[in-house]
Order: sequence, then C-alpha cells, then structure tokens
Amino acid sequence: MSSESLLVDRKILKDSGPAAREPLWKYVAKNRLLYLLLVPGVLYLFVFNYIPIYGVVIAFKDFSIAKGILKSPWVGLKHFRDLFQSVHFYRVFRNSLIISLLQLSCGFPVPILLALLLNETRHVGFKRTVQTIIYIPHFISWVVLIGIVVNFLSIDGLFNHFITRLGGEPVHFLIEPRLFRPILISVEIFKEAGWGTIIYLAAISGIDDQLYEAAIVDGANRFQRIIHITLPGIVATIVVLLILRLGRILNNGFEQIFLLYNSLTRNVADVFETYAFRTGLQEGRFAFSTAVNMFKSVVGLILIMVTNNIARRLRETALW
Repeated sequence: MSSESLLVDRKILKDSGPAAREPLWKYVAKNRLLYLLLVPGVLYLFVFNYIPIYGVVIAFKDFSIAKGILKSPWVGLKHFRDLFQSVHFYRVFRNSLIISLLQLSCGFPVPILLALLLNETRHVGFKRTVQTIIYIPHFISWVVLIGIVVNFLSIDGLFNHFITRLGGEPVHFLIEPRLFRPILISVEIFKEAGWGTIIYLAAISGIDDQLYEAAIVDGANRFQRIIHITLPGIVATIVVLLILRLGRILNNGFEQIFLLYNSLTRNVADVFETYAFRTGLQEGRFAFSTAVNMFKSVVGLILIMVTNNIARRLRETALW
C-alpha cells in the first residue's frame, strides 16, 4: 500500500468521528442525557477523592485543631523522620508486606481458577447457581462476617465443638498469633473470590468461539484449550488487575484486621491502616497519621508505575 493510500485512509478515519462532523458542544448537547449519567460519579470522585487531597499538607505541619490547617506551623519532614525512626515502623511495614504478599499469592489466583472452572461448566442451571452462591459473601459486611467467624472459632464455637467431639483439645484460634494470618486470608478469599470472577468471566466471553472450534477439530482436550486459548485470551485482563493490585501492596484493609485482631495477635496483625487509626484517632496525632498514609500512597504509586512499565515492555499490555 502506498503512502498516499495510507494518508487517505487516515483522513477518512479522522473525518468519520462525531467531533469531526459537528462541534464538540453540539455533540455533548445532543447526548446530554448520557453525560448527565456521569454527574453522580464525577461528583463522588471530586468530593471524596480530590477535595481530601488538600489535607495531605497536614503531614508537613504541626497540626492543631484549634489553629486549623492554614494557621498550623510548617515542620517539613519531621513526621516522616519520626515514622522511620519509630520502634513500630519495622513491625508494621513487615506485617503489611507479609499480609499483602499472602493476599496476592493466595487470593489473586482463586478468581481466575473459579472463572476457568465455571466457563467449563456446561449445565447452565448449575453454573448460575454456583455463581450466585459464591457472589453472596461479597455483599455481607465485614462486621457481620467477622462476627460469624469469631463465633465459629471461639473456644466454645462450632469448630472447637467438632474438635472436642473427635477427642482433641480446644484450639485458641483467635488468640494464637501463628493462626491469625491464615484465618484472615481464608476469610478474605471466601468473601471476595466469587465477586472477582465477574471480570474474568466477562473477559473469557470475549474470546472468539471459532478458536475453540478449531482446537476441537485439531484434537485438543479441555485442558489444552484452557492453556492455549482461554488463558492467553484473558492475560491482558490478568496483567491489568495485577498492576492495580501491586499498587495497593501496602493496603491490607482496615475493617477485617481491626475487627479480628486483639492485643495478643497485634505483633503479627498490626498494619499501616490500624497503626494510622491508633495514632490518629486514639492518640490524636493527626499529622503523624497523615504522614503514615502518605508514605503508603507514595510506595503504591511507585510500584504501580514500575509494574506498569515492566508489563508494557514484556507484553505491551499495560494501563498506559
């Protein structure tokens, strides 16, 4: 194809868009009802995600509620130095990293496996029933779910009832430090794994059926079709979600940990969220607590940029 043909094709594509046929304001006015649907989401993001960014300056000030944000004196990086020199910093950082890596290694593959299994299910009624059952835990609040877990795992709960009936000794699940992380990860997988399958099932539905038909003609079994067609077809979705998850590597979730841990398990359960809550709301060190959260956000930003760059270089699949 000649260069002149390419230029003509590009001109046609350029002139075929709505913005080329009419001014932008006319296009927006004509589709005003569709744009109106964006207003609640934009307002939500603006009020809860953009306006609070102003409060980040508290991390660099000796904040006083009486003086307010503007009149509080600047202290520079004092709170960050206090954070890095704190005797609790290494423990909190270690716990946050370990729990995040466990969530990533154990929880991230589960929705993928569930989506692959559901996709291979041919009985539509059974498939929809299973989907409904595994989606339900997502809609249960952490307060209710942790309450159920505590009742099941207490010294006189259901689990210990079965253990004693089998001749064993009761296990102190909730106060044993070595059991806290396995319990936490198991509960999170139970709650969110089913909901996470929605994205992967949507990605699988976009794979061309002719690929499967051709593979069947060539004699490929189900496992081979999964390995050579389904997984490559959703790898872009997996990479994007992995990048987003790595960006929240130090975000472990506040509610589930705060509701599940206690003074006996704090040494292995205390993470940045609970540490910021304790220093901010309980001790009144608002500026220090802001510095803790800002450090966590900066680390997440760096990781998401690095992983995005790596993904783009390896597979040309990235967020930007």
